[in-house]
Amino acid sequence: MIGLVLLGVALAALVLAAVLTAERPTAAVPDREGYFDLWQPLHGGVDPRANPWLRGWLAMGYAVARPLARRGIKPDVLTFTSTWIALAAIVVATHGGRWQMLAGWLIVFSGLGDTLDGAVAVATARTTKWGYVLDSAVDRLNDVLYLIAVWIVGGEVWIVLTAGVAFFMLEYVRARGRNAGGSEVGTVTIGERALRVICCSIAVHWGGVFLSLDTFIANVSISILAVVSVIGLGQVVVAVRRDLLALGGDSTTLAP
Repeated sequence: MIGLVLLGVALAALVLAAVLTAERPTAAVPDREGYFDLWQPLHGGVDPRANPWLRGWLAMGYAVARPLARRGIKPDVLTFTSTWIALAAIVVATHGGRWQMLAGWLIVFSGLGDTLDGAVAVATARTTKWGYVLDSAVDRLNDVLYLIAVWIVGGEVWIVLTAGVAFFMLEYVRARGRNAGGSEVGTVTIGERALRVICCSIAVHWGGVFLSLDTFIANVSISILAVVSVIGLGQVVVAVRRDLLALGGDSTTLAP
């Protein structure tokens, strides 16, 4: 009950913030192809249309983000909203049973919300360095919340931790490579965030559909996530090393 009350108060605060800070954009919001064109140079020149996973994920985010962008909803409000939804998924998951189906969908909505803030920022030309840092930090926080939801419905601790360490290392190596002068994205791996959200949502949702198999489903799904995250980490390490060597990265000593 306390969790539901706190969620209600937080939701009211988010809605109030969205209304009070809304500011309609001065220029027209671009169509989807125009959004892809704007997204590309902000992410190391990677064309999202070249990867079906990335293209589909961004397209879903754009479809929801466009009307929000037209109404002038600020990206930072959407960033915190995704965390609210992730917390709601945990609260719902604690009830077990059929409630797990709703919790799984909330994880999907939270993951989509993580895309919305960036989509609105790009579509309204409101991308900022602070927004970039905030979005990255909140993404990692939400990742932890998704893993907690999987653990609540029966995921083994060691498998959940393995998956978490693997994809956190993936993001860490990518970020350090970028700080060392590498490209924005490095490479699009099989362990990208879209698949991360999908695996966690499946682990939670389908356990609510097949109640007698909830623990089995949670562990299979999170094990798949652990495997693809480890592979993705390897892909990023190889890509970042190749990128930095091409830039002469071994000739300069950087502070740790």
